[in-house]
Amino acid sequence: MPRPRALITGANGFTGRYVVSELEAAGYQVIGLSHGNGQGGREDVQADVLDRQALRDAVASISPDVVLHLAGISFVAHGDVDEIYRVNVTGTRNLLEALAALATPPSMVVLASSANVYGNATVEPVTEDTLPAPTNDYAVSKLAMEYMASLWRSQLPIVITRPFNYTGVGQPAQFLLPKIVAHFRRAESSIELGNTNVFRDFADVRDVARVYRKLVETRPIGSVLNICSGVGHTLDEILETMAVIAGYRIDVKVNPAFVRKDDVRRLVGSNRALMDAIGFVPSIPLSDTLSWMYEGDRASA
Repeated sequence: MPRPRALITGANGFTGRYVVSELEAAGYQVIGLSHGNGQGGREDVQADVLDRQALRDAVASISPDVVLHLAGISFVAHGDVDEIYRVNVTGTRNLLEALAALATPPSMVVLASSANVYGNATVEPVTEDTLPAPTNDYAVSKLAMEYMASLWRSQLPIVITRPFNYTGVGQPAQFLLPKIVAHFRRAESSIELGNTNVFRDFADVRDVARVYRKLVETRPIGSVLNICSGVGHTLDEILETMAVIAGYRIDVKVNPAFVRKDDVRRLVGSNRALMDAIGFVPSIPLSDTLSWMYEGDRASA
């Protein structure tokens, strides 16, 4: 009996690599949709999500049983605003159009949105019923993607995830925690940061990958679900944890050039709906994640 086929956009990205491993272990044949070549023996299909015909041809050649759309612009401070909207909104629409055109549509389509859609929420923890209030173009693009996807719910079995912050080995150094870990790994005496008064819910990418596997297994069609640990951490806590791991404290300097006026200050989520839907929530402590990143980065240095 042939293995079920899972199409993952962004399969070679930070999150995608972990999700690929989870689904392959669960018995899926994983096909990545990307610009580059496949990895780990996979035969990925190359197509640009902004090329409607090429994307339609690629999707038709795969005929996936399930789809996880993880590709997109994921960095809030991405410099090209036009590209943020093109990729996150138009690119996703092109994918849904291609999937809806299949003779046999997939049994589930997971679309990765973002908890940034909530903005500076005045409630804590943030639930899926909290009204969105995006404060930057990235967040607006993700909320627009969600609204656009609602037009396809009658044709496709869609699940939308709203991941809060998560991290792990392999995340680009432009993100906050990898930047901090890298400075400690290099034993640097100081670090320049932007907004230091942020309070965040950080999960481990390995837990997030398990969430996506559980979504594929349970298929809570029609859901919009937070992916989060439910535990908030201040930047001071994170720096103190890293000081314990590395054995020294680092001098923090605020660089005004790194300060984003539209940054979300507090963002801590509720994972109750996720637990109810799939029976699993992220649970790896942040201190364990930071140790893994510190040792993993040192091993690969």
